[in-house]
Amino acid sequence: MSLSGRFRAVSYRDLPGWSEDGGLSEALAAFARSGLVAEVRPYRTGSLGVAAEVFSAAYAQARTLRQPLGSAEARDFFEDHFLPFHVEPESAAQGLVTGYYEPEVEASLCRSDRFKVPLYRRPDDLVDVDDGNRPQGFDPYLAFARHTADGLAPYWDREAIDKGVLDDRNLELCWLEDRVDAFFIHVQGAARLRLTDGRQMRVSYAAKAGHRFTGIGRLLADLGEIPLEEVSMQSIRAWLARNPQRQDEILWHNRSYIFFRETPLGEADLGPVAAAKVQLQPGRSIAVDRQLHTFGTPFFIHAPELRHVDGRPFRRLMIAQDTGSAIVGAARGDLFVGTGKEAGEIAGTIRHPADFYAFLPRSLVSST
Repeated sequence: MSLSGRFRAVSYRDLPGWSEDGGLSEALAAFARSGLVAEVRPYRTGSLGVAAEVFSAAYAQARTLRQPLGSAEARDFFEDHFLPFHVEPESAAQGLVTGYYEPEVEASLCRSDRFKVPLYRRPDDLVDVDDGNRPQGFDPYLAFARHTADGLAPYWDREAIDKGVLDDRNLELCWLEDRVDAFFIHVQGAARLRLTDGRQMRVSYAAKAGHRFTGIGRLLADLGEIPLEEVSMQSIRAWLARNPQRQDEILWHNRSYIFFRETPLGEADLGPVAAAKVQLQPGRSIAVDRQLHTFGTPFFIHAPELRHVDGRPFRRLMIAQDTGSAIVGAARGDLFVGTGKEAGEIAGTIRHPADFYAFLPRSLVSST
């Protein structure tokens, strides 16, 4: 597989704010965690041609380093192993970053008058679909299905599940108080739950029904309910709270439905275990288009209009450790902000143009 022409070589001097990124030790720690996973089960190579195995030398050294390193030492590590490449977007426009977080809400292991909105486990009749079993004419987007007398069919969507098609199957992992909280946990793909018995529980993505994700913010803008420039998680939540009689209409427009699994709590200052099988590093992990990019790839993100993460223009090295249905394109990313309400307040308002610089291993560059 050859390296994509979407990567244009630049120098470290071309990276705006590279020398000012004072959190590179956190980025290196995140990279090292990916290396521990990749040693056991290598990540799949993305279609842009960054072969997973070319990270091996950098992973090996990262595992031997005594943590935490200072930012200067971490900067030396990345410059020794990688060269920066500007990621060319699919169109003339800049790339785009949004933000996501891990919600933290109350939950119960038992249904009650207060807690009656379920988060479901993966159903046993949910079938993975790939090129080996995909029926002729079956929507090529769908990666999941269900068996019927006539063969595979699309799995139930959000409306059908909300109406009870999965009732009485003992699939409930836990129960929440608010369906809008549940909806946004589906969007984020994970949550930290405060159980009524005093314990904590983490849940993360296990599978999905397979239908396309549709952003309800765009829908509300198209309906004239919220000006497009004012769409955020906060404005969507406020609209849904003011219009409970229209929640079905709006939420069911997004047919995508997520199933969850309980995961270990892990390290308290890290996020949930995500698609790359590591706990996310707040402010240093990024979700990318998994079809194009290879997990573990470092990306320097320059988003000068994004200033409310730490009060300065956003210029940070991030590690590709997650993906998402809405994250499509070579220069498209979702920044993991952290856990809880404060992180959600920040993540929900991130939608900014950005330049993406992929750090590619020197061994890959020298061989192309």
